[in-house]
This record gives sequence, structure tokens and C-alpha cells, in this order.
Amino acid sequence: MTGCGLQGIFPSETSHYADILLPGVTFAERTGTFTNTERRVQLFREAVPATGNARPDWQIISDVARRILSRQAKHTTGPQASWDYSHPSEIMDEIAALAPSYAGVSYERLERGERLQWPVKDQDSSGTPILHVGKFVRGRGRFHAVDHLPPDELVDEDYPLLLTTGRVLYHWHGGEMTRRSHVLLELCPEPVVEVSHEDATRLGIEMGAPIQLQSRRGTMTAFASITERVSPGLVFANFHFPNGQNANVLTNAALDPVAKIPEYKVCAVRMQSMAATRESINQ
Repeated sequence: MTGCGLQGIFPSETSHYADILLPGVTFAERTGTFTNTERRVQLFREAVPATGNARPDWQIISDVARRILSRQAKHTTGPQASWDYSHPSEIMDEIAALAPSYAGVSYERLERGERLQWPVKDQDSSGTPILHVGKFVRGRGRFHAVDHLPPDELVDEDYPLLLTTGRVLYHWHGGEMTRRSHVLLELCPEPVVEVSHEDATRLGIEMGAPIQLQSRRGTMTAFASITERVSPGLVFANFHFPNGQNANVLTNAALDPVAKIPEYKVCAVRMQSMAATRESINQ
């Protein structure tokens, strides 16, 4: 018997498919580190206690791992990881022992206020504020020539527009957290599809009008934003809103032949104006 487990801090669209829900904690309810895109390792501390049965990620993952190992122990020989930690600093020590770029990172140094950016090669190193100076770390850059491969699905007479999807500034992915913020929801309260002036004129669509996008896989409703940000023949939709307003119901799951990544970012659609009110779509 197999099942699907999901760890999170809020219910999500995915949680409806999970057999087991593992309640995690927010960043303010745990101690740990963040490493940002400039490679800076930043220490943060628990500010408020966790509520209910919620636990930090490292405790949940460790418990799951120990249970898996106990089931596999009779079929496995040789040393096994213990997953026996009492504090996240011990996990950082293990990372430092195994990953050369983190070799000099420790909670002790971070507690002292040291500003560490990996690679930190040892305890005497102050880190690497600028990664590439004069040349790439690996030496000369390596370039690869590739041939363009068209997407699996292109426009035609039935579906004459190309759809691409993505995020907007105010929300993140499914919006389980950002749509709980009244400020962010006020700035972006509803799904919007960006349309060129040429396509809007051709289809008789006005700014803010209710529209429907349809692909060979599904249909979504949203509101039109007429803009120069997209070219004629192209529309852009965000995927932050559920219940018939999510662009992901339109997208194509065909796999890239090399990377094996689904083509969720491009597909053919058609668009039409809707005889609907803003209230009826937002329900």
C-alpha cells in the first residue's frame, strides 16, 4: 500500500490529493538559516512558539527518514545514517563536513555576526563576497551550441493565440500564503490575462472585461489587461487563483525530449469576451 504525504503550513490545492498532511511551521516559529541568491548564509531564530501539532521541517524529515530506515533495515547491510539530530546547528555541521563550499560555515560563526557567503573553504576563510573575479571559478567558460526545437503545440486556426504563464509581483505560485495577505490581495485581487492592443481590438475586448481562455485541455476565466508588454498573437496569464481561474488547467504536459520537463509555459489557446460580471467570476 502506498500513499501521498504533504508537508505545509496552509491547506493548498495539492492537499486535496494527500493521504497524510504533515503540519510544518513558518520561518518565525523555527531556528535555521536561509541562503539567498547572493550566496549569503543568514541565521534566523524562533520568535514565536509553534501552535498545535506543527513542527520544524528538520524534525519532520528526520522522523520520516527514521521510519523508512527502520522498515528497510532488514534488507540493508552496512552503515546507515542515523538522522538523529537535537538542533539544526548539528545539521549545519554535517553539511560543512560533506560540502566543501560550506566547510567553514557554522552556527557559532553566524551567532557572532560573521557575514558568510559560500564558498567558505575553512574556518579561517571569511567567505567569498564576489564569486567570479577576473575569470570563472571553473576557469574558461564552456559554451554549447544547441538547435532550436519548437514547442509540442503551436497555434492554428482553432487556437490562434500562444499562451505563456508566470507569476505577478504580488503573489507566489498557488497563492496559499500571499492571498492571505489583505494588502497583497488588494493590489492583485483577481486573475488577469495580458493582451496586446491589436488582439484586443480584433476580438472586441476592452480593458478589464471578463474573458475566457480555452485550450485543448481546459478553460479558465479572467479579466483582460490590454498592454504593450505582450506581442500580438501572445497572451500572458498568471496562475495564482484557483477554481476555474488558473492558467495551469490550459497548459500542455508534453515532455521536453532532452530535459524531460513538461511544457507548462507554452500552449495554443483561443480567447473570447464573456457576458459575465466581475462578481460572478470572483465567486
